[in-house]
Amino acid sequence: MTIGEIAKRAGVSQAAVSRYFNNGYVSEEKRAAIRRVVEETGYRPSAQAQTLRTRKTKLIGVIVPRIDSEPIGRIVSGILSVLEQSGYRMLLADTQSDPDRELEYLEVFGEKQVDGVILAATIFTPRHVKQLKAMTIPLAIVGQQLEGYHCVYHDDYGSMYEMTRWVIGQGRRRLAFMSALREDRAAGEERYRGYCDALRAAGLGEGAGLSVTADFTVESGYRKAQELLSICPAPEAILCAADNMAIGVLQYLKEQKGGQAGGILVTGHGDSALTRVMSPPVPTVRYYYEDSGILAARMVLDLLGQKEMAAREIRLGYELVTA
Repeated sequence: MTIGEIAKRAGVSQAAVSRYFNNGYVSEEKRAAIRRVVEETGYRPSAQAQTLRTRKTKLIGVIVPRIDSEPIGRIVSGILSVLEQSGYRMLLADTQSDPDRELEYLEVFGEKQVDGVILAATIFTPRHVKQLKAMTIPLAIVGQQLEGYHCVYHDDYGSMYEMTRWVIGQGRRRLAFMSALREDRAAGEERYRGYCDALRAAGLGEGAGLSVTADFTVESGYRKAQELLSICPAPEAILCAADNMAIGVLQYLKEQKGGQAGGILVTGHGDSALTRVMSPPVPTVRYYYEDSGILAARMVLDLLGQKEMAAREIRLGYELVTA
C-alpha cells in the first residue's frame, strides 16, 4: 500500500494524504475520507521514510531522575497527554538520580536523535550548564528554575515558608527539618531557605541548624530520623522536604514509641497518595505536577513551530493540605 493508492481509494490528491500524515492542513471532508481508508487497510506510514523526508523523528526525549517517583509519574503523564494529541511520541530516559547519566542522555538526545528534550532536572553542575548551552534542539526544563532557559517550576520557597508558619501556628516551637540535597536548588535549597526564613520571622531562628539531609525515599527518611533526633532530642514537629521522607520518619517514631509518633507533628511535601492513607494523614503540600508536564511539553512544541522564542519561565502555585 502506497500513498498514491491511499489517495486513489479516498478520492483525494497525494499531497492531501501527505499533509494528513504530517499533521498539515486537510479539510474535514478529506480527512474523514483518508481516515476511513487508513482504518480499512491498516496502513501505517514508514517512520524511517518520514524522518528522511522531513528530517523530523516525531520523538521528544524526556529525561527524569526516577520513574518510580509519584511526582515524576504525574509529570510524565502530563507530557504524554500533550504529545499524543500532537502526533509525537516520547523517548523516556531514567537516570536513577545519577547526574552523569543526565549528561549522557543530554548529549545523545542533542545529537538530533529526537526533535526536542524535556529535562526533569535535579541539579545543575558547571558540566550541565555547558551541555545545555551546546544543545541545538528545543529544550524545556521542568521542576527547576534556570535563568535564560524555558522552564516550569514550583514555588518551593513559598510553600515551605507557609508550611512552617502553619506548624508554628499549631503551637509547635521546637522544630527540626529533614532536607533534600542542597545542590538540588528547588527541593533542597529553596525549601530549606523557606523553612529558615519562617523560623526567623517567628523569632525562632536558632532552630534553623536542627536539620539533616536525606534522599527522596522512605528508607532514607527512616534512617535519617535517628540522626535528626540525636541533634534535636525532643522536637515538637519535624518538617520534611518530601513525603517519602516524612513517611519514613513516622515509621521510625512509631517503632520507637510503641505505635505512636510521641506527639511529634510530621509534615511532608508533594501530596503523595501514601500521605492520605497514613493515620492520621500527613500534612503536606500539593504541587501541580501534571500541569507542569503539560506546560513543558507545550513549550517544546511551540519552539518546534518557530525558530526563535524568548525564554519563558512559569512558576506554578501550591496548596497546603492540612486536613
